[in-house]
Amino acid sequence: MTTTASDVPARTIASHPRRAWVMWALALGSFGIGTTEFVAMGLLPDIASGLGISEPTAGHVVSAYAAGVVVGAPLIAVIGAKLPRRTLLIALMIAFTLGNAATVLAPNYELLVASRFLAGLPHGAYFGVAALVAAHLAERGQRARAVSLVMMGLSVANVVGVPAASWLGMALGWRSAFVLVAVIGAVTVAAIAMWVPSLSIPTTSVRIELGALRRKQVWLTLAVAVIGFGGVFAVYTYISTTLTDVAGLSKSLVPVALMLFGIGMVVGNFVGGRLADRALVPGIFMTVTSLAVLLAVFIAAAHNSYTALLLVFLLGAGCAAVGPGLQVRLMDVAEDAQTLAASLHHAAFNLANAFGAWIGGAVIAAGFGYTAPAAVGVVLALAGVAIFAVAVRLP
Repeated sequence: MTTTASDVPARTIASHPRRAWVMWALALGSFGIGTTEFVAMGLLPDIASGLGISEPTAGHVVSAYAAGVVVGAPLIAVIGAKLPRRTLLIALMIAFTLGNAATVLAPNYELLVASRFLAGLPHGAYFGVAALVAAHLAERGQRARAVSLVMMGLSVANVVGVPAASWLGMALGWRSAFVLVAVIGAVTVAAIAMWVPSLSIPTTSVRIELGALRRKQVWLTLAVAVIGFGGVFAVYTYISTTLTDVAGLSKSLVPVALMLFGIGMVVGNFVGGRLADRALVPGIFMTVTSLAVLLAVFIAAAHNSYTALLLVFLLGAGCAAVGPGLQVRLMDVAEDAQTLAASLHHAAFNLANAFGAWIGGAVIAAGFGYTAPAAVGVVLALAGVAIFAVAVRLP
């Protein structure tokens, strides 16, 4: 009897020749998701102009996508608990592709917000299942590195996908950026169907997955993600106008700034995965604290184009470095409810996105200027450090 990749037990796939293709397929999905998540931030002025609304109001488009992630991550993780992980991944990417196609066709602001919410629904569950698959295939002691490989697609999206989509949106209209995203989603569906094998990862049940919500450590870790990341997104949501109006950067160079943020994410993701594998708890303390320091420096650095670009790079690195460690900790403290826990990490990440976009818009609308979100972000990052300190002291 001939053995195919789909028949190979999960423990031996780690050394199987097709393992690299599995990781590429999973990372391609995170690349598409990262592109659609962040490109709207760079195109907010164009979206606002095209729909005849203010930029803070256009920021609700970002919040709507993040809200879709927050709602969809736990909901889909629970509903799909009994589905084979390969089947669930394909279904999630089909939904993602259709949601972005709806964004392209949305005729007005209200339907655009609705389409972004729908596009965000599969986001968290996809990352959660993909991270679970990657960790399951990892060699001993390298779970965070395996998760960081999947997350690398998200980081690379900010180097290639977001700048390319932003340039396309500025040149041909903001809707064209989401055409590109929909194409990436369709290619990912084909890649997963072709390369990702069926794995012997046990399915669970609704009761088991919901059991994660009874654990204090799960909630505390999620709180670190929501509050600690919120400050970064308060700044990044309005980074286009901050760079042009405060730092004096040309609008044509905004995609370059977004690319620098993405390069920083690639570096941070690489470092964060290895740091978490070596010392999980100290690594999380170190990376979240670094966000507070970087946001504080950004307040002054934003007034010069060169220092502003440097801090954009460093904020990308600091943001991505936190992710692998928090993802692994969530899977650890959730015990047997790992699918929901892994998905909730990205729900928390996007709740931070929605919260950050809202609070950043609020302080700007109140007249405090485009550096005020960074000041608020310092407080939020320090609060994240304090919450994690409480979590570590508890059993």
